[in-house]
Amino acid sequence: MKILFTCVGRRVELVQAFREAAKELNETLEIYATDMCDSAPAAFFCDKIFIAPRIRSEAYIPFLTELCEREKIDGLIPTIDTDLLLLAENKATFEKLGTTVFVANPEKVAICRDKRLTSDYFSSLGLYAPKATGDIAEYDGGFPAFIKPKDGSSSIDAYKVENETALKTYAEKIGEYVVQPFAEGVEYTVDIFCDKQGKPVYITPRIRLAVRAGEVLKTEIRQEPSIIEEMKTLVNDFKPCGAITVQLIRDEAKNRNAYIEINPRFGGGAPLSVKAGANAAKALLQTLRGEETPYVEGAAEDGAVFSRFDQSVRVR
Repeated sequence: MKILFTCVGRRVELVQAFREAAKELNETLEIYATDMCDSAPAAFFCDKIFIAPRIRSEAYIPFLTELCEREKIDGLIPTIDTDLLLLAENKATFEKLGTTVFVANPEKVAICRDKRLTSDYFSSLGLYAPKATGDIAEYDGGFPAFIKPKDGSSSIDAYKVENETALKTYAEKIGEYVVQPFAEGVEYTVDIFCDKQGKPVYITPRIRLAVRAGEVLKTEIRQEPSIIEEMKTLVNDFKPCGAITVQLIRDEAKNRNAYIEINPRFGGGAPLSVKAGANAAKALLQTLRGEETPYVEGAAEDGAVFSRFDQSVRVR
């Protein structure tokens, strides 16, 4: 079996999760990766690395399709937000080559890439989301507020603002933005994995105990029933292919979950849910083998706490 990670970067832990899953399944697995340079740390944990054109280049998709056809890639797994829509729009082309692209349909990916649309989408499902607008002149949600790029990621240019003056300053800095009331409470990420038909296999809420540059440093698995049930509602409509992560704030005082965004890919902390028992890497390989992957309630160990660290690899 051959899988390909695009823009593999620093996703060492994710690559290792697939290595371990293959061993558990007694599956011979070759892991390929693309990146813009040959010094990406995760590349040294893969079998082959290929230098890719820039995602915005017209050569990007032809490069990937040629690579998948030549190397007979079984599954393609994106790791960053930037190429998700392109891959979704070209899923049929890859499928003709025998490559399954683990990304949602383009109309759903487009919702995720625009935070204003994401807020409306949550509301359409009956899930609470702080009302978002792309015009500070129309904002009437009070302060503190939260402003961020409409298609941002990794918490870059995302700010809590306390008054109109600060809001105007950050709006001018960001450009295309979304602003909404600031949600108070406990920050959660939900790691979700679905089969190719969009049926859930694992739903794992976890608390973000410590975060750096948008990526979790410490996390605790917390099998919160209200979140799990609401995510079943989302999955039933969204029908992801593979992994998605959902961000929310749980307000215990109001017993309410405020949903913030959806990332239709493996999140940076997703390997921690795998380690806790919700083995999405194994399920993905089983999916590629044509095996059934039924839903497992509470697969990850409730209360498990993980603390992450940096490690270096010599590249020259």
